[in-house]
Amino acid sequence: VQLVESGGGSVQAGGSLRLSCAASGYTISDNCMAWFRQATGKEREGVARVEEDGSIDYADSVKGRFTVSKDNAKNTLYLQMNSLKAEDTAMYYCAADTTDCIFVQIDKADFHIWGQGTQVTVSS
Repeated sequence: VQLVESGGGSVQAGGSLRLSCAASGYTISDNCMAWFRQATGKEREGVARVEEDGSIDYADSVKGRFTVSKDNAKNTLYLQMNSLKAEDTAMYYCAADTTDCIFVQIDKADFHIWGQGTQVTVSS
């Protein structure tokens, strides 16, 4: 099983980026997947999650700005990030698992398959 993120980069505040997470050896359509991020010196935090039933959750800090989606035909998870802020600067990780998500919050304990990350840098 492999998750490969792409789409990160440097952008000015107010700009947009779209991250992709291509899965191989794993079918995304029936499983819980999420995006996390980790800024330098901080804990890894959940950003957005698509549960196995299709329900979607977002961290309060990104609601209204970020949109998570799946393309089952391409076996790819996306994160559309708009109105980016300097505080969105972090390494972004895609995460998945073969079991259902059980935590109410977006919790890294639900996920045991991780991508290598893609860096997002937002300058103010």
